[in-house]
Amino acid sequence: MDKTSIANFFHLIRTKLVDTRLGILILLAFSAAAFGIVFLTTGFSPSSIDQDKFSSKKGDVQPDSSDSVKIPVQGIKQFEDEEDFKAYLLDSELNSSYSGLGGNQIAVDMASSEKTAPTTAVRSPDGGYSGSAQLSSGGSSVAGRFSGTNIQVAGIDEPDIIKTNGKEIYYSSDTPISWLMENVRSSGMPSFENPGETKVISAFPTSSLSLETNIKKSGDLLLTDNILVVFSGNALVGYDISNPAKPQKTWELKLGNQNYVTDARLYEGKIYLITRTQINDLQPCPIKPLVWGEDGSLTVACNQIYHPAATTPVDSIYNALLIDPKDGSVKNNLSITGTNGRSAVYMSSSAIYVTYSYSADMIDFFYKFISQKAVSVFPSGTIEKIERLKDYEISSQAKYVELSFILQQYVNTLDEDEQLKLNNNIQNLLGDYYKEQKREIERTGIAKISLADFSLAASGSIPGTLLNQFSLDEYKGYLRVASTAGQGGFWGFGPFWTSGGTSVNDVYTLDDNLKIAGSILDISKGWNDERIYAVRFVQDRGYIVTYKETDPLLVADLSDPVNPTLAGQLEILGYSSYLHPLSGSKILGIGKEDLKVKLSLFDVGDAENPKEISKFTLDEYWSEATENHHAFMEDKDRQIVFLPGSKGGYVFSYKNDKLTLEKAVSGVQIKRAVYIDNYLYVLGQDNLTVLDENTWKKVGSLDF
Repeated sequence: MDKTSIANFFHLIRTKLVDTRLGILILLAFSAAAFGIVFLTTGFSPSSIDQDKFSSKKGDVQPDSSDSVKIPVQGIKQFEDEEDFKAYLLDSELNSSYSGLGGNQIAVDMASSEKTAPTTAVRSPDGGYSGSAQLSSGGSSVAGRFSGTNIQVAGIDEPDIIKTNGKEIYYSSDTPISWLMENVRSSGMPSFENPGETKVISAFPTSSLSLETNIKKSGDLLLTDNILVVFSGNALVGYDISNPAKPQKTWELKLGNQNYVTDARLYEGKIYLITRTQINDLQPCPIKPLVWGEDGSLTVACNQIYHPAATTPVDSIYNALLIDPKDGSVKNNLSITGTNGRSAVYMSSSAIYVTYSYSADMIDFFYKFISQKAVSVFPSGTIEKIERLKDYEISSQAKYVELSFILQQYVNTLDEDEQLKLNNNIQNLLGDYYKEQKREIERTGIAKISLADFSLAASGSIPGTLLNQFSLDEYKGYLRVASTAGQGGFWGFGPFWTSGGTSVNDVYTLDDNLKIAGSILDISKGWNDERIYAVRFVQDRGYIVTYKETDPLLVADLSDPVNPTLAGQLEILGYSSYLHPLSGSKILGIGKEDLKVKLSLFDVGDAENPKEISKFTLDEYWSEATENHHAFMEDKDRQIVFLPGSKGGYVFSYKNDKLTLEKAVSGVQIKRAVYIDNYLYVLGQDNLTVLDENTWKKVGSLDF
């Protein structure tokens, strides 16, 4: 029986023969792997769109397989055909007990929209737009300055629920809870169709404040050249907004079955979309369709999918697509295998970096542990059985069940005193071994896609897992990455278990080929089991917050990428989960202290001695800004920032290096704020409030 047939056989057992003894054994193996080995939470993806509702006009777009180019990236290959892909999947299944059951996978509705042209607006370091008295829309004048979405990299826009062009505000509302409840009552289960709307608001001048119309789609937005793109469910929908009062749908691009949006960016008038396709073991390729629209569908052939040359855990395919927002056409695409683990997307002006987490083979980990650390603890007969098990051509999940059985057999021969002694010895040995190997157990894979020709430029990996997109940053040819390895949990096999021990936090610099050039290990050494809560890289420095009981703000000196160093650190109470660079040498942290939302103003002018020069604690237990940087807004000209809370929205001044609460707007569902000219527009779920930034008095309001 060839490897493909074996793979199909295992898939049949998992999906069809669960009532048989062998099927139950395999299912138990998967359960053991999931509950006994995995220490991260399973990722979430939304339901796919019903393909029967859509059809293509011109049929599938079938790329010529002969056009596939074998790129010279070390350690990366392309599949030859479907049989090659299935063989790779089998090797992955046989040799891996863990296949990316990672946490915090984000697969959400995302949209695309930028701003009206022509524009001379300049994006400030915080990501907002300023300048631009020359903008026009529909023949009417537009404000001289207005805010953009708070983003990571200057000039690269990110999807969010609100966009403005200095005249209109486009605001995508959430699905009403009342609608969800009614939907459940009437149908017995919620629908995956989003009934929300995108509101088109005439905002400037303030005398024209009104709701112009509603677009019957909702989701995150991007705006560019009078085109508003809404990421609604698993579809992108483009609208011509030349006449804002009458938006015209011009195109729709739908994602194929088991294909989910991961993230998106807008750069120089092009949309860069990242999706994740769940692999079908029985028919992993071609991906048909990856997406489809008015002019047909896009199929990804088997030999257009890249994968690491060495066998690694794999359960997903990450797809990068270059989309023209004018008509929704896909200009280029690239696919590479990965896992549905903790993922992040970072984009610079030269490349897209797609990351995913994966674990080493836990069975191999336990084999090495027994042979290197515990060989004297078990009798020779038990060791011989384990050695024979290594050569069985069965999956690691099945090996885990068999290994547990072998160990339990030995334990059953011991009396209670001997069992207690053995268990304590194993716990100590296993705990020590885990501490030695924690950086090799969980890793993050990184794929680099060049924007110049949309090719796979490099692939690499680092120890540990990433927090979010701010964990990565490209500067002067190097990629800087902050990671955490060994985040607690319980580890063990069979009857033996131990605590995962303390975590470690590191910073790595990677060269153009994604090879590790330098590192700072154990950056929070001295604190017990800290993990990274916030990261921000600014030019030659990295600012990292770790937390368990206190909040160390760590300053990394990255001026020499080959020899980075930890320059200084500051220990305070609480933690920051978002770091925002202000002008000069100031960093603003947003997080919590004693369960309440806290703002901290840091002076990092002296890297060796960072200081907290001002702080303010809100009577709030939650702010979206602590989890989503898009909810935060800065007006540099006014030296103010805005963040929403659970009770209202808050405007803070940071003038004279002091945090001062300038204005509070009550409202339990406040979402965002944007500035246009000298007015601040505070948006809630069903209303809008306009404030004069000179006096902070209310000058207008609108109910939706």
